[in-house]
Amino acid sequence: MQVALFVPCYIDQLFPDVAWATLELLEKHGCKVEIPEAPVCCGQPMANTGCWDDAQPLAKSFVENYAKYEYIVCPSGSCTSMIVNHYHDLIGDDAQYLELRRKTFELCAFLTDVLKVESFDVEFPHKVGLHQSCHGLRELRLGSSSEVMGREFSKARSLLEKVRGIELVELSRKDECCGFGGTFAVSEEAVSCMMGNDRIHDHEHAGAEVITAGDMSCLMHMDGLIKRQKKPIRTMHIAQILAGRPIEK
Repeated sequence: MQVALFVPCYIDQLFPDVAWATLELLEKHGCKVEIPEAPVCCGQPMANTGCWDDAQPLAKSFVENYAKYEYIVCPSGSCTSMIVNHYHDLIGDDAQYLELRRKTFELCAFLTDVLKVESFDVEFPHKVGLHQSCHGLRELRLGSSSEVMGREFSKARSLLEKVRGIELVELSRKDECCGFGGTFAVSEEAVSCMMGNDRIHDHEHAGAEVITAGDMSCLMHMDGLIKRQKKPIRTMHIAQILAGRPIEK
C-alpha cells in the first residue's frame, strides 16, 4: 500500500518525533511511505483569518503534489479537515481534488478504517486521558460528540485500548474544546487560557499522568499552560504512544 505522509508545519518545525512515530507506525503495518518534497502547510492559518488569496496556492500545490498517491495520511485532525472539508472553498469542483479528498485520512481513521489494525506490540503502563479535538469529532467524525444523539464511539480510544498496560481515565467532559483554536489563542488569549486550564484540570482530577490527542496543536496549547504552572502531567501525541515511545522525563 503506497502512502504519502503529510507532515503539518508545526509538527515539522516543533515536534518532529511525532512525524517519525507516525512513519514507524505506518511502515510497521505494511505501508510503503513517502514524504513528498512539497510545502508543509495546509493553509489553514491563512484561511481561518480570511486570507483566502494566500491559502489558495497552498491548496493547489497540495493537490498537485499528493494526487498520485494511493492514500494520504496526516497526524492532525485539523489539517486533515482543512484538506477534505475546506479546500473546496478554495479550488472548487476540481476533479483531481475530489479524488484526492476521498483518499485523505487522519492517522487514527486510517489505522482503524483502512488498515484495520487489531493490535499494537507495545506497552504503556500509565494512566492516560484522551483529549478529542473539535475538528476530529465535529468535522471528521472520529468519535461521537455530546451534542449529537447516537452510538458512543471513539476511533482514538479504540486504538489506545489495544496497548498493553494502559489505563484510560474517565473525564467528566470528554469532548470539550481545549481553547487553542489556532489564531483564536492569539486574538482571545485570556479566554483560550481559561479553556485550556479547564481541560487540564479535568484530566488532573481524573488522575491522568499523560494527556494524549490526535492533534499536536491542542497538546501544544495545554503543554504550554502545564509547563508554566510546573504541573507534573505530560502530553504525548497518540502516534508516540502507539509507536512505543516512553514518557519524556
